[in-house]
Amino acid sequence: MNTRTPLSFERFRAIVIKEFVQMRRDRLTFGMIIGIPFIQLLLFGFAINGDPKHLPTAVLLADNSQYGTSLLVALKNSNYFEFVREVRTESEAEAALARGDVQFVVTIPENFGRNLLRGDRPAILVEADATDPTATGNAIASLQTLIKSALQRDLTGPLAYLAEGEGPVNLRVHARYNPEGISQYNIVPGLMGVVLTMTMVMITGLAITRERERGTMENLLSMPTRPLEVLLGKIIPNIFVGYIQVGLILTAARLIFHVPMIGSIPLILLVALVFIIANLAMGITFSTLAKNQLQAMQMTFFFFLPSILLSGFMFPFRGMPEWAQCIGEVLPLTHFLRIVRGVLLKGNGCAEVILQLWQIMLFAIIVLAVGVKRYRKTLDE
Repeated sequence: MNTRTPLSFERFRAIVIKEFVQMRRDRLTFGMIIGIPFIQLLLFGFAINGDPKHLPTAVLLADNSQYGTSLLVALKNSNYFEFVREVRTESEAEAALARGDVQFVVTIPENFGRNLLRGDRPAILVEADATDPTATGNAIASLQTLIKSALQRDLTGPLAYLAEGEGPVNLRVHARYNPEGISQYNIVPGLMGVVLTMTMVMITGLAITRERERGTMENLLSMPTRPLEVLLGKIIPNIFVGYIQVGLILTAARLIFHVPMIGSIPLILLVALVFIIANLAMGITFSTLAKNQLQAMQMTFFFFLPSILLSGFMFPFRGMPEWAQCIGEVLPLTHFLRIVRGVLLKGNGCAEVILQLWQIMLFAIIVLAVGVKRYRKTLDE
Protein backbone atom coordinates (compact mmCIF):
# COMPACT_ATOMS: atom_id res chain seq x y z
CA MET A 1 0.00 0.00 0.00
CA ASN A 2 1.45 3.36 -1.01
CA THR A 3 1.55 5.63 2.05
CA ARG A 4 3.63 8.41 0.44
CA THR A 5 2.09 11.83 0.66
CA PRO A 6 1.13 13.53 -2.65
CA LEU A 7 3.44 16.44 -1.91
CA SER A 8 6.38 16.43 0.47
CA PHE A 9 7.76 19.77 1.47
CA GLU A 10 11.17 18.24 2.18
CA ARG A 11 11.43 16.64 -1.27
CA PHE A 12 10.21 19.85 -2.89
CA ARG A 13 12.76 21.85 -0.90
CA ALA A 14 15.56 19.48 -1.94
CA ILE A 15 14.71 19.87 -5.64
CA VAL A 16 14.63 23.67 -5.36
CA ILE A 17 18.01 23.72 -3.59
CA LYS A 18 19.46 21.42 -6.26
CA GLU A 19 18.33 23.75 -9.05
CA PHE A 20 19.85 26.77 -7.31
CA VAL A 21 23.13 24.89 -6.86
CA GLN A 22 23.19 23.96 -10.56
CA MET A 23 22.41 27.55 -11.49
CA ARG A 24 25.29 28.76 -9.31
CA ARG A 25 27.69 26.28 -10.88
CA ASP A 26 26.64 27.17 -14.44
CA ARG A 27 28.01 30.69 -14.35
CA LEU A 28 27.59 31.26 -18.08
CA THR A 29 23.85 30.58 -17.98
CA PHE A 30 23.47 32.75 -14.89
CA GLY A 31 25.42 35.49 -16.66
CA MET A 32 23.06 35.26 -19.64
CA ILE A 33 20.05 35.58 -17.34
CA ILE A 34 21.42 38.86 -16.05
CA GLY A 35 23.37 40.03 -19.09
CA ILE A 36 20.82 39.70 -21.90
CA PRO A 37 18.06 41.78 -20.23
CA PHE A 38 20.68 44.35 -19.24
CA ILE A 39 22.03 44.59 -22.80
CA GLN A 40 18.52 44.86 -24.26
CA LEU A 41 17.64 47.60 -21.78
CA LEU A 42 20.86 49.46 -22.56
CA LEU A 43 20.53 49.17 -26.34
CA PHE A 44 16.84 49.95 -26.66
CA GLY A 45 16.97 52.64 -24.00
CA PHE A 46 20.05 54.54 -25.14
CA ALA A 47 21.46 53.24 -28.44
CA ILE A 48 18.35 52.94 -30.61
CA ASN A 49 17.13 56.15 -32.22
CA GLY A 50 14.63 56.30 -35.05
CA ASP A 51 15.21 60.01 -35.65
CA PRO A 52 18.96 60.37 -36.30
CA LYS A 53 20.54 63.79 -35.95
CA HIS A 54 23.94 65.28 -36.82
CA LEU A 55 24.10 63.41 -40.13
CA PRO A 56 27.44 63.96 -41.89
CA THR A 57 27.01 66.44 -44.71
CA ALA A 58 29.33 67.79 -47.37
CA VAL A 59 28.90 71.16 -49.04
CA LEU A 60 29.80 72.22 -52.56
CA LEU A 61 30.01 75.99 -52.15
CA ALA A 62 30.35 77.87 -55.41
CA ASP A 63 29.02 81.17 -54.05
CA ASN A 64 30.32 82.93 -50.93
CA SER A 65 27.47 85.39 -50.50
CA GLN A 66 25.83 85.94 -47.13
CA TYR A 67 22.64 84.28 -48.38
CA GLY A 68 24.33 80.96 -49.06
CA THR A 69 26.00 81.15 -45.65
CA SER A 70 22.64 81.82 -43.98
CA LEU A 71 21.16 78.74 -45.58
CA LEU A 72 24.02 76.55 -44.36
CA VAL A 73 23.75 77.96 -40.84
CA ALA A 74 20.03 77.22 -40.79
CA LEU A 75 20.64 73.63 -41.85
CA LYS A 76 23.30 73.19 -39.18
CA ASN A 77 21.10 74.72 -36.46
CA SER A 78 18.39 72.16 -37.22
CA ASN A 79 20.73 69.48 -35.77
CA TYR A 80 19.89 67.17 -38.68
CA PHE A 81 22.92 68.23 -40.73
CA GLU A 82 26.52 68.33 -39.56
CA PHE A 83 28.95 69.73 -42.11
CA VAL A 84 32.06 67.57 -42.01
CA ARG A 85 33.79 68.52 -45.25
CA GLU A 86 33.76 70.83 -48.24
CA VAL A 87 34.05 69.31 -51.69
CA ARG A 88 35.21 71.24 -54.73
CA THR A 89 33.78 69.22 -57.63
CA GLU A 90 30.68 67.20 -58.38
CA SER A 91 32.77 64.05 -58.88
CA GLU A 92 34.24 64.45 -55.41
CA ALA A 93 30.75 64.80 -53.99
CA GLU A 94 29.62 61.71 -55.91
CA ALA A 95 32.53 59.68 -54.51
CA ALA A 96 31.80 60.80 -50.93
CA LEU A 97 28.18 59.65 -51.23
CA ALA A 98 29.15 56.35 -52.86
CA ARG A 99 31.65 55.48 -50.12
CA GLY A 100 29.18 56.43 -47.42
CA ASP A 101 31.47 59.12 -46.01
CA VAL A 102 28.56 61.56 -45.95
CA GLN A 103 24.79 61.23 -45.88
CA PHE A 104 24.05 64.50 -47.70
CA VAL A 105 25.69 66.87 -50.17
CA VAL A 106 24.41 70.47 -50.29
CA THR A 107 25.27 72.45 -53.43
CA ILE A 108 25.19 76.27 -53.46
CA PRO A 109 25.55 77.21 -57.16
CA GLU A 110 27.50 80.06 -58.69
CA ASN A 111 25.92 83.53 -58.61
CA PHE A 112 23.44 82.31 -56.02
CA GLY A 113 23.29 85.64 -54.16
CA ARG A 114 23.02 87.73 -57.33
CA ASN A 115 20.24 85.59 -58.81
CA LEU A 116 18.37 85.63 -55.50
CA LEU A 117 18.38 89.44 -55.37
CA ARG A 118 17.12 89.55 -58.95
CA GLY A 119 14.14 87.38 -57.95
CA ASP A 120 15.16 84.44 -60.14
CA ARG A 121 14.65 81.87 -57.34
CA PRO A 122 18.03 80.13 -57.66
CA ALA A 123 18.07 76.40 -57.02
CA ILE A 124 19.63 74.73 -53.98
CA LEU A 125 20.50 71.07 -54.63
CA VAL A 126 20.45 68.62 -51.71
CA GLU A 127 21.57 65.09 -52.58
CA ALA A 128 20.84 62.36 -50.04
CA ASP A 129 22.15 58.83 -49.69
CA ALA A 130 18.71 57.20 -49.46
CA THR A 131 19.83 53.56 -49.34
CA ASP A 132 18.37 53.60 -45.82
CA PRO A 133 15.15 55.67 -46.06
CA THR A 134 14.66 55.79 -42.28
CA ALA A 135 18.03 57.48 -41.82
CA THR A 136 17.25 60.41 -44.11
CA GLY A 137 13.44 60.66 -44.08
CA ASN A 138 13.00 63.18 -41.26
CA ALA A 139 15.93 65.30 -42.38
CA ILE A 140 14.55 65.54 -45.93
CA ALA A 141 11.07 66.34 -44.60
CA SER A 142 12.45 69.30 -42.65
CA LEU A 143 14.27 70.87 -45.60
CA GLN A 144 11.39 72.84 -47.11
CA THR A 145 10.60 74.60 -43.83
CA LEU A 146 14.26 75.23 -43.07
CA ILE A 147 15.03 76.75 -46.45
CA LYS A 148 11.94 78.96 -46.41
CA SER A 149 12.70 80.40 -42.95
CA ALA A 150 16.49 80.59 -43.31
CA LEU A 151 16.53 83.91 -45.17
CA GLN A 152 13.86 85.77 -43.20
CA ARG A 153 16.40 87.91 -41.38
CA ASP A 154 18.26 88.75 -44.58
CA LEU A 155 15.22 89.54 -46.69
CA THR A 156 13.78 92.54 -44.86
CA GLY A 157 12.82 96.04 -45.92
CA PRO A 158 13.00 96.48 -49.70
CA LEU A 159 13.88 92.79 -50.10
CA ALA A 160 10.88 91.48 -48.14
CA TYR A 161 8.89 90.87 -51.30
CA LEU A 162 11.35 88.10 -52.27
CA ALA A 163 10.19 85.94 -49.34
CA GLU A 164 6.57 86.01 -50.49
CA GLY A 165 4.82 83.35 -52.54
CA GLU A 166 6.79 80.17 -53.08
CA GLY A 167 9.83 81.59 -51.34
CA PRO A 168 13.13 83.03 -52.54
CA VAL A 169 14.83 79.68 -53.22
CA ASN A 170 13.93 76.68 -55.36
CA LEU A 171 14.75 73.57 -53.33
CA ARG A 172 15.68 70.45 -55.27
CA VAL A 173 16.12 67.20 -53.34
CA HIS A 174 17.64 64.16 -55.05
CA ALA A 175 17.23 60.95 -53.04
CA ARG A 176 20.06 58.96 -54.55
CA TYR A 177 20.19 55.17 -54.99
CA ASN A 178 16.63 54.65 -53.70
CA PRO A 179 14.58 57.63 -54.91
CA GLU A 180 11.22 56.03 -54.12
CA GLY A 181 12.25 55.16 -50.56
CA ILE A 182 11.39 51.46 -50.94
CA SER A 183 12.31 49.75 -47.68
CA GLN A 184 12.85 46.35 -49.34
CA TYR A 185 15.84 47.73 -51.21
CA ASN A 186 17.50 48.32 -47.85
CA ILE A 187 16.19 45.36 -45.84
CA VAL A 188 16.51 42.46 -48.28
CA PRO A 189 20.26 42.91 -49.02
CA GLY A 190 20.78 43.36 -45.28
CA LEU A 191 19.00 40.07 -44.59
CA MET A 192 21.84 38.30 -46.36
CA GLY A 193 24.24 39.38 -43.65
CA VAL A 194 21.78 38.71 -40.82
CA VAL A 195 20.98 35.18 -42.00
CA LEU A 196 24.65 34.34 -42.51
CA THR A 197 25.56 35.69 -39.08
CA MET A 198 22.89 33.66 -37.33
CA THR A 199 23.34 30.36 -39.15
CA MET A 200 27.11 30.30 -39.59
CA VAL A 201 27.89 31.13 -35.95
CA MET A 202 25.26 28.67 -34.74
CA ILE A 203 26.41 25.78 -36.95
CA THR A 204 30.06 25.94 -35.99
CA GLY A 205 29.28 26.97 -32.41
CA LEU A 206 28.06 23.43 -31.85
CA ALA A 207 30.97 21.74 -33.61
CA ILE A 208 33.45 21.02 -30.80
CA THR A 209 30.84 20.80 -28.04
CA ARG A 210 28.90 18.19 -30.02
CA GLU A 211 32.04 16.10 -30.35
CA ARG A 212 32.59 16.36 -26.61
CA GLU A 213 29.02 15.46 -25.66
CA ARG A 214 28.86 12.50 -28.05
CA GLY A 215 32.13 11.10 -26.73
CA THR A 216 33.90 11.34 -30.10
CA MET A 217 36.30 14.01 -28.89
CA GLU A 218 38.83 11.35 -27.86
CA ASN A 219 39.06 10.05 -31.43
CA LEU A 220 39.49 13.58 -32.76
CA LEU A 221 42.21 14.39 -30.23
CA SER A 222 44.08 11.15 -30.91
CA MET A 223 44.43 11.95 -34.60
CA PRO A 224 47.80 13.35 -35.78
CA THR A 225 46.31 16.72 -36.69
CA ARG A 226 47.16 20.23 -35.67
CA PRO A 227 44.59 22.56 -34.12
CA LEU A 228 44.44 24.80 -37.19
CA GLU A 229 43.84 21.77 -39.42
CA VAL A 230 40.91 20.59 -37.29
CA LEU A 231 39.31 24.01 -37.11
CA LEU A 232 39.68 24.71 -40.82
CA GLY A 233 38.32 21.23 -41.56
CA LYS A 234 35.19 22.09 -39.64
CA ILE A 235 34.88 25.53 -41.24
CA ILE A 236 35.34 24.80 -44.95
CA PRO A 237 32.33 22.45 -45.50
CA ASN A 238 30.04 25.08 -44.04
CA ILE A 239 31.27 27.65 -46.55
CA PHE A 240 29.24 25.84 -49.20
CA VAL A 241 26.17 26.03 -46.95
CA GLY A 242 26.73 29.78 -46.68
CA TYR A 243 26.96 30.15 -50.45
CA ILE A 244 23.67 28.28 -50.88
CA GLN A 245 22.04 30.84 -48.58
CA VAL A 246 23.65 33.72 -50.48
CA GLY A 247 22.38 32.33 -53.77
CA LEU A 248 18.84 31.92 -52.45
CA ILE A 249 18.72 35.46 -51.03
CA LEU A 250 20.14 37.07 -54.17
CA THR A 251 17.67 35.16 -56.34
CA ALA A 252 14.73 36.16 -54.14
CA ALA A 253 15.95 39.76 -54.02
CA ARG A 254 15.96 39.97 -57.81
CA LEU A 255 12.90 37.94 -58.76
CA ILE A 256 10.54 38.56 -55.83
CA PHE A 257 11.50 41.94 -54.38
CA HIS A 258 12.98 43.43 -57.60
CA VAL A 259 15.99 44.87 -55.81
CA PRO A 260 18.20 46.69 -58.34
CA MET A 261 21.58 45.03 -58.71
CA ILE A 262 23.76 47.71 -60.21
CA GLY A 263 27.13 46.41 -59.05
CA SER A 264 29.11 43.24 -59.59
CA ILE A 265 27.65 39.95 -58.33
CA PRO A 266 31.09 38.23 -58.39
CA LEU A 267 32.33 40.98 -56.07
CA ILE A 268 29.43 40.23 -53.71
CA LEU A 269 30.35 36.54 -53.74
CA LEU A 270 33.98 37.33 -52.95
CA VAL A 271 33.05 39.56 -50.04
CA ALA A 272 30.56 36.95 -48.83
CA LEU A 273 33.39 34.41 -48.64
CA VAL A 274 35.35 36.57 -46.22
CA PHE A 275 32.23 37.33 -44.20
CA ILE A 276 31.24 33.65 -43.99
CA ILE A 277 34.72 32.70 -42.79
CA ALA A 278 34.63 35.43 -40.15
CA ASN A 279 31.33 34.14 -38.72
CA LEU A 280 32.39 30.52 -38.90
CA ALA A 281 35.57 31.43 -37.03
CA MET A 282 33.44 33.18 -34.40
CA GLY A 283 31.32 30.05 -33.99
CA ILE A 284 34.37 27.80 -33.72
CA THR A 285 35.82 30.06 -31.03
CA PHE A 286 32.55 29.87 -29.07
CA SER A 287 32.67 26.11 -29.50
CA THR A 288 36.11 25.92 -27.88
CA LEU A 289 34.99 28.13 -24.99
CA ALA A 290 31.66 26.41 -24.22
CA LYS A 291 31.40 23.25 -22.13
CA ASN A 292 28.22 22.02 -23.78
CA GLN A 293 25.89 22.80 -26.67
CA LEU A 294 23.57 24.87 -24.49
CA GLN A 295 26.39 27.24 -23.58
CA ALA A 296 27.42 27.42 -27.24
CA MET A 297 23.88 28.44 -28.19
CA GLN A 298 23.83 31.05 -25.43
CA MET A 299 27.10 32.54 -26.67
CA THR A 300 25.71 32.60 -30.21
CA PHE A 301 22.66 34.57 -29.10
CA PHE A 302 24.86 36.88 -27.04
CA PHE A 303 26.80 37.72 -30.22
CA PHE A 304 23.81 37.84 -32.55
CA LEU A 305 21.75 40.31 -30.50
CA PRO A 306 24.26 43.21 -30.62
CA SER A 307 25.04 42.39 -34.24
CA ILE A 308 21.47 42.83 -35.42
CA LEU A 309 20.83 45.92 -33.26
CA LEU A 310 24.11 47.83 -33.67
CA SER A 311 25.00 47.08 -37.28
CA GLY A 312 22.50 49.43 -38.90
CA PHE A 313 20.18 46.66 -40.07
CA MET A 314 17.16 47.48 -37.90
CA PHE A 315 17.92 51.08 -36.93
CA PRO A 316 19.96 53.87 -38.56
CA PHE A 317 23.61 53.43 -37.63
CA ARG A 318 24.30 57.16 -37.45
CA GLY A 319 21.36 57.64 -35.12
CA MET A 320 23.14 55.75 -32.35
CA PRO A 321 25.37 57.44 -29.76
CA GLU A 322 29.11 57.40 -30.32
CA TRP A 323 29.82 54.58 -27.87
CA ALA A 324 27.28 52.33 -29.61
CA GLN A 325 28.78 53.16 -33.01
CA CYS A 326 32.22 52.17 -31.69
CA ILE A 327 30.85 48.76 -30.71
CA GLY A 328 29.10 48.44 -34.04
CA GLU A 329 32.32 49.16 -35.94
CA VAL A 330 33.86 46.02 -34.39
CA LEU A 331 31.08 43.76 -35.67
CA PRO A 332 31.61 42.25 -39.15
CA LEU A 333 27.91 42.55 -39.97
CA THR A 334 28.16 46.36 -39.89
CA HIS A 335 30.77 46.42 -42.65
CA PHE A 336 29.12 43.65 -44.67
CA LEU A 337 25.85 45.58 -44.78
CA ARG A 338 27.64 48.66 -46.07
CA ILE A 339 29.36 46.61 -48.75
CA VAL A 340 26.28 44.73 -49.95
CA ARG A 341 24.06 47.81 -50.07
CA GLY A 342 26.83 49.82 -51.69
CA VAL A 343 27.48 47.26 -54.43
CA LEU A 344 23.86 46.43 -55.21
CA LEU A 345 22.31 49.89 -54.91
CA LYS A 346 25.20 52.23 -55.69
CA GLY A 347 27.31 50.14 -58.03
CA ASN A 348 30.41 50.38 -55.82
CA GLY A 349 33.57 48.64 -56.98
CA CYS A 350 36.70 47.28 -55.36
CA ALA A 351 38.04 50.73 -54.45
CA GLU A 352 35.02 51.46 -52.25
CA VAL A 353 34.64 47.90 -50.94
CA ILE A 354 38.20 47.45 -49.70
CA LEU A 355 37.72 50.13 -47.04
CA GLN A 356 35.18 47.88 -45.29
CA LEU A 357 36.49 44.47 -46.35
CA TRP A 358 39.81 44.70 -44.56
CA GLN A 359 38.01 45.20 -41.25
CA ILE A 360 36.05 41.96 -41.75
CA MET A 361 39.30 40.18 -42.63
CA LEU A 362 41.00 41.51 -39.50
CA PHE A 363 38.10 40.32 -37.36
CA ALA A 364 38.29 36.83 -38.92
CA ILE A 365 42.06 36.55 -38.35
CA ILE A 366 41.86 37.63 -34.70
CA VAL A 367 38.91 35.39 -33.86
CA LEU A 368 40.42 32.38 -35.61
CA ALA A 369 43.70 32.91 -33.75
CA VAL A 370 41.80 32.90 -30.45
CA GLY A 371 40.03 29.69 -31.47
CA VAL A 372 43.28 27.97 -32.35
CA LYS A 373 44.80 29.00 -29.04
CA ARG A 374 41.79 27.75 -27.10
CA TYR A 375 41.65 24.43 -28.88
CA ARG A 376 42.92 21.61 -26.67
CA LYS A 377 44.90 18.65 -27.91
CA THR A 378 44.19 16.56 -24.82
CA LEU A 379 41.09 15.99 -22.71
CA ASP A 380 42.90 17.09 -19.56
CA GLU A 381 43.77 20.55 -20.89
